Amino acid sequence: MNILLTSVGRRAYIIDYLRDIYKNLGLEGKIIATNSDMNTTAMSVSDKAFESPLIYDEEYIPFLLEICKNEKIDILISLFDIDLMILAKNKAEFEALGVKVIVSNEDVINICNDKFEMLKYFEKINMPVPETYLDLDKALEYADFHKKTYILKPRWGMGSLSIFEAENKKELEVLYEKAKRSIQKSYLRFESNADMNRAILIQEKIKGDEFGLDIFNDLEGENLSVTVKRKYAMRSGETDIAEVTENSELKAVGLKIAKSLSHIGNLDMDILLSDGKAYIIDMNARFGGGYPFTHNAGVNELEAIIRLFGGMELNDLSVKKYACFAKEITMVELK
Repeated sequence: MNILLTSVGRRAYIIDYLRDIYKNLGLEGKIIATNSDMNTTAMSVSDKAFESPLIYDEEYIPFLLEICKNEKIDILISLFDIDLMILAKNKAEFEALGVKVIVSNEDVINICNDKFEMLKYFEKINMPVPETYLDLDKALEYADFHKKTYILKPRWGMGSLSIFEAENKKELEVLYEKAKRSIQKSYLRFESNADMNRAILIQEKIKGDEFGLDIFNDLEGENLSVTVKRKYAMRSGETDIAEVTENSELKAVGLKIAKSLSHIGNLDMDILLSDGKAYIIDMNARFGGGYPFTHNAGVNELEAIIRLFGGMELNDLSVKKYACFAKEITMVELK
């Protein structure tokens, strides 16, 4: 079985997990990685690595299709939000080659990637949402800085890029312009340029305990597991320290989203629990930076994908160890 991981970045641990799964299941095959920058840890530890065009380049999909043909790829998994929509749009081309792309449909990807559409979706299914503005003038008119502060974040954002906190109207005006400039200097500009005047969310800051959910569905969109993690530390937008815990209320939230979205594979979700309300502040239709905590608790979603694809009996996806875990920084020699 050969697996292609696109936009791998520094998620070398995914490759380590897959190698352990191959060994345990008696499988042989290669783990291929692509990224637009060769100088990443995951590219250095993969069996083969290919430097890719940028995702929005017209040669990107042909490039991936060629790798799938030459390397006889069985499963394709992306690890980057921007990658997901273009893969969803071209899913049929990969499946014509016999490649199973672990990606949800375009509607699901749009709800997750467009944070304004995400909020409208939550309102539709009666989930609480923070006070939010998409227009600076309306925010300046109605925002209540006497009782609240406001977070500015990209509408099409990820990885905690270009996020600022305003404590008064003057800061709001200045930081709004700063956020726009910051977006234009990053890869977030590709989607944001479609409507730069509506590309920044101004959102009431919710104070509460932060949790992460890994909501795992099968290849038909039926839920198989929900893993809850209490977050204690973050680094560059990713979970650094977290405790895998039992929380029936948040698990119910995850099950509700899983049934409503019918996404494929993993859905990474961030929740703030405040005054008895669960505010979903972000979700991404992929394996996120919090997946290692779920994996180390015994919920092996990657193995489940391989078993589902291969027609094997499904592995146990219940939590085996409720514990607190922390990521460690290690050194890798780059190829």
